[in-house]
Amino acid sequence: MEIPKIHEGEYRFCLIMWEHEPISAAQLVKLCQEQLGWKRTTTYTVIKRLGERGVLKNEDGIVTALVSKDEAQACEIDELVEKKFEGSSCFYRCLYQTAGFI
Repeated sequence: MEIPKIHEGEYRFCLIMWEHEPISAAQLVKLCQEQLGWKRTTTYTVIKRLGERGVLKNEDGIVTALVSKDEAQACEIDELVEKKFEGSSCFYRCLYQTAGFI
């Protein structure tokens, strides 16, 4: 399964969701208002978008993750390696050089 892209603001939302899931959408609204300064409509928009992309599900007002924190972080690391190091072989070569193995 390919992990959907989670953008920075969405990731901050997901950190709250992962910490408290399963959680009601109403409780997420309160937490996002307190921790992120978001309005109710912003939180519901993010819930809807992430649901459409398969990151979470909102069933009867209860939000649960379909993508785990570990999966999201692994995906971000893979993207970073691909973008900055032109694939993992270059990354590992740089890592080995830094560690003194090459």
